[in-house]
Amino acid sequence: MKAGFGWWSIIRLGTVQASIGAIVMLATSLLNRLMVLEYGLAAGIPAGLVAWHYGVQLSRPIWGHGSDLGKRRTPWVVGGIMVLGAGALLAVQATTMLDGSRVAGLTLAVAAFTMIGAGVGAAGTSMLAILASGVAPERRAAAAATTWIMMVFGIVVAAGTAGALLDPYTEARLFQVAGGVVLAAIVLTSLAMAGLEGRMRQPQQLAHSEPPADFREALREIFEEPEARRFTLFIFVSMLAYSMQDLILEPFAGLVFHMTPGQSTSLSGVQHGGVLVGMILTGIGGSAFAGRMPIELRVWTMLGCFGSACALAGLTMAARFGPGWPLAANIAALGFFNGAFAVSAIGSMMGLAGAGKRTREGVRMGVWGTAQAIAFGLGGLSGALGVDLVRSLTGHAAEAFQLIFAVEAALFLLSAVLAMRVTARRAAGMSLGAAGI
Repeated sequence: MKAGFGWWSIIRLGTVQASIGAIVMLATSLLNRLMVLEYGLAAGIPAGLVAWHYGVQLSRPIWGHGSDLGKRRTPWVVGGIMVLGAGALLAVQATTMLDGSRVAGLTLAVAAFTMIGAGVGAAGTSMLAILASGVAPERRAAAAATTWIMMVFGIVVAAGTAGALLDPYTEARLFQVAGGVVLAAIVLTSLAMAGLEGRMRQPQQLAHSEPPADFREALREIFEEPEARRFTLFIFVSMLAYSMQDLILEPFAGLVFHMTPGQSTSLSGVQHGGVLVGMILTGIGGSAFAGRMPIELRVWTMLGCFGSACALAGLTMAARFGPGWPLAANIAALGFFNGAFAVSAIGSMMGLAGAGKRTREGVRMGVWGTAQAIAFGLGGLSGALGVDLVRSLTGHAAEAFQLIFAVEAALFLLSAVLAMRVTARRAAGMSLGAAGI
C-alpha cells in the first residue's frame, strides 16, 4: 500500500500552521502596535523584540533533532504551541506593565519573546518534519501551498477578530482576546494532531533503517553534503530578498506616491492577495506536473525568483517616476511571484528533508528554518535601515527606495541561479540513481 498523507491529513497539519500564525500575529503585530501607540515606546523597541524572537529560532536544529530521536513528533508540536501560547500571554502581561514600570515590563517582554521564539521553533520545525516525511512527492507543492495558505488564513482571521473585539481598547479586553486566540489555537492543534502521526509511524521507521546521528554528527553530515549547503545558502539569500520589503512598502507608498495610511494599507491587501493567488496556482501546477519531479519545482522556484526580481525592478522605476506608475498592479505582481517562489521553495525543502543517510527530517528542517529565521530578521531590519541611511545621505526618499529595491532584485536573481544549481544537481543525482550508477 502506498504510504502518504491524504488531503484531510494535510489540511489538519495546515490547521497547526494556522494556529502558529494566529498566536505569532498577537505578538509581532498587535502588541507591536500597542507598545508604540498606547504605551509610548520607541518603534525600535518592539522591533527589537520581534528580531529577538527570530534570534531564538537559531535553536530550531536542536528542536528538530530532539523530535528525530523520539518515536513521535506530536508531543513536540503540541508542547511547542503551548510554550508559544504561554509566551504570548506573558507578552500581553508585560505590555500592560509598561505604564507602571518600564524596566519590569521590558524585562518580562524579553522572557516572553524568548518563549515565543522557542515555541515557534519547536512546533513549526516538528510540524514541517511530519509534513516532509508523510507527503508523497507528487503532492508536495500542493501540500506546501495548502499549509501556507491556511497559515495566512489563520493570521487574517485572528487579526480581524482581535481588531473587532478590542474596540474600545482596554487592558481587560486585551487579556480576554489574547486568551481566546491562544486557547483556540491550542485546542485546534491538539485536535488536528490527535492520531495523525500513528498511521505514518511504520513507513517512517522503514525509511530509516539506521539510528539517527547525534546532533554534532547530524550537522556535520548536512554541511558536508554540497546539495544541502547550496540549499541552505539558497534559503538564506531568497528569504533575505523576500523579507527586505516588509517594512518599507507602505512608507514607500506614502513618501513617494503621497498615499494616505488607508490607501497604503489597502496596497498591503493587494500584495497579500497576489501572494495567495501565486501560492494556489503553484500548488495546482506543482501537482499537475508531479510526474517530472523535481523539474517542476525547479521551474516554479526559478520563475518565482525571476518574476519577483522583475517586479522589484518595476518598483525601482516607480520610485523614479512617482505618481502615474501602475503601483497597485506592480505590487500585485510582486505578491504573485513571491507566493509562487515561497510554495515551490517549501516543496523543494520537503523533498530534500528525507535525503540524509543518518540525519532525519527534523534536524534538516531545523537547519533550513534557522537560515530562514536569520534571513527574516536581517531582511526587514536591513531594508528599513538601508532606506533611512540613504535618505540621510542624499536627502531624497525616492533614491533611497530605488537602491533598496534594486538590491532586492539582485538578490532574487542570485536566488534563481542558486535554485537552478541545487535542483539541477538533485535531478542529475536521481537520474544516476535510477540507472544504477
